[in-house]
Formats: sequence, structure tokens, C-alpha cells
Amino acid sequence: MSLSVESRVVSATGQPTEEHPAEKAPDPAAPPRTGRAGAAFRGLGLVLALAALVLVGLLSVWVGTRGIPFTATWNVLWNPDGSETSVIIHDYRIPRTLLGLLVGMALGLAGALMQALTRNPLADPGMLGVNLGASAGVVVAIAFFGVAAPLGYVWFALAGAAAASVGVHFLGSSGRKLASPERLVVAGAAVTAVLYAFNWAILLLNPRAFDQFRFWTVGSLAGRYHDIVLMTLPFVGVGLVIALVLAPSLNALAMGDQMGRALGVNVGRTRALGAVAVMLLCGAATAAAGPIGFVGLAVPHIARFVVGPDQRWVFAYSMLIAPVLLIGSDIIGRVIGAPGEVQVGIVTAFIGAPLFIALCRRRKLVML
Repeated sequence: MSLSVESRVVSATGQPTEEHPAEKAPDPAAPPRTGRAGAAFRGLGLVLALAALVLVGLLSVWVGTRGIPFTATWNVLWNPDGSETSVIIHDYRIPRTLLGLLVGMALGLAGALMQALTRNPLADPGMLGVNLGASAGVVVAIAFFGVAAPLGYVWFALAGAAAASVGVHFLGSSGRKLASPERLVVAGAAVTAVLYAFNWAILLLNPRAFDQFRFWTVGSLAGRYHDIVLMTLPFVGVGLVIALVLAPSLNALAMGDQMGRALGVNVGRTRALGAVAVMLLCGAATAAAGPIGFVGLAVPHIARFVVGPDQRWVFAYSMLIAPVLLIGSDIIGRVIGAPGEVQVGIVTAFIGAPLFIALCRRRKLVML
């Protein structure tokens, strides 16, 4: 017997359907996700995630390669006096923390959005070629224009990310068919392969460009100041707004394109806007901090484990959990690498990979 429209609509809020048999037997250890108890649990979880974000933000301002007492940090945080301690806090650690907040929110939300658009639980923001597009922009800036400062090549990275996203969407929507998730994934893989070959062809022929590029490609929040934070903010802000507006439509599309159209969703426009949001979020984050892995892949799974498949809650949780993971990894990198530091991209790989494996083992991943 086929399901009614009402019973299918319920599936977008986390109820089991015949199309998702894996969800008929929920994990006994999973938290409540329906009714008033579920709403209260989700709200409490958001408060706790926000508190954790504030905590790691304060730790990021306090902890660094140079030890500063907490009382001194707290005093100059609110009363800058031009001292060396004040300069370290306000000119180095605060911009670094703010950038970690923006980049983490962007990567977490881009990952959740990418997985919702493709209905693939293993999708990450790089699947649309955004990361490689940004990398190609940086390679061109370094090799052909002699740009060396992060603020200089960040615009090239954004342009490369935008060009890659447009190319993927153009290839995925060529012909008479709309850009389906499968076509976008295949187009993204093709564009990624071409850009990868382009980047390394240039870098292997230009040792100077390779030497500069290798520091950017690891992924780091160090050496980024207020100017890069201000540059990143509008792109991330617009991407966040677009993604949050699309959340209800993505809930409907989770049941298939045909059912989404029956519920009044413009499938083509939703996918196009989603691709634009991924480009803005991932492009700005990658341009500012370099390619950072596992944040966009693992964080949405953590969010879905807590709140279920409702994209409105998944997006909200991803926006808070991802910067906690990123800033926390940055703090760990400063501590374990003292008197130097380990780049945050390396730390997130070491933390994110085991975390993602544990999630895969604990709960079977189903198609979205």
C-alpha cells in the first residue's frame, strides 16, 4: 500500500516511513526526537552547544603559545591598554578566534547543506569542486601574479570557488534534465579531477609557488587578522541566510523530487540556491583559512544523531558544533606544538577521522 501525503510529510520531521526502513527500529540510546520532550531536548542541546562555543572562544583568547595569566587576559580583554599583552590578545588571538567561529559555522552548515542536497550521508563541501576551485585560485595568484599575503590571494580563492561551482552546476544541468543530486556529484568529481591536475601541473613546474602554496593548503587560522575576518563575514552571512531559508524545502525534497514538487517546492531553484550557498560558505571559509577537512563531513552526522533528520535543527546544531570543533582543535594545536604550533587542519584530521569512524560504527548511516 502506498503512503499518503500526510504520512510522507511526517518523515521530514524524523518519523519512520516505508522509504527509510532503517529508521523503523530506532537506536535505544538515541535521544527523544518527537513531541514536547523532543523539542525540550533539542532546545536544551542548543543552549549547551552555545555554552560550549562561548567556553572554547574564551579559552582561545586565553590559551596560546605564550602563557598569559587568566586575570591579565580578562583585564585587557575589556580594557585594552596598548601593552604587549593587549596587542597579543586584541590583534592576534581575538581575530583568530572570530575567524575560527566564521569558518567553523560555514564549514558545518555547508556540509549539512551538501548532504541534504545530494541525499548522500558521505558528501562534504568539497564534492562540488569548491575546495579545488579555491585552491586553483590561490595557485594562479601565487604563480602568475606574485601574490604572497593571505588578504591578497583570498579574493582569487573566492573567484576560483565561484567558477568551480558555476562549472559544476552547468555540467550537472546540461541537456534537458535538471541538475539532480547524482548529476551534480558526477560533475563535481569531473571538475575536481581537472582542477587537481591543473594545480599540480603548475606547482611542479614552479618550486617557488609550491613552497608558498604548501603552507596555505594545510589549513590554518594563524596569521589571519581583522581584515580577513571582515572580508569573510559578508560571504558567510549571505550563505547562512540562504541555507536557513532553504531548510523547510530540503525537508520536503528528502522524500524525493516528485513528492517535493507535490508539496510546492521548486526543485530547480532550491538546488541552485543551495549550490550558491555552498559556494559562498565553503568558498569564503577555504579562502580565509585554507582547506580544512572532516568538519563539514562529521559535524552534520553528530547533529543528526542528536536531533534526527529535520534539516532546520540539523543546520542550527551544525552551526554551533562545527566552530566548537574547529576552535577546540586550534587550541589543541597551540598547546601540543608549543613553543610553535600544529596547524588546525592537521588537528581536525586527527580528531575528525576517529570521531567519524565511531559514528559510523555506532549508528548505521542511511541515505538522506
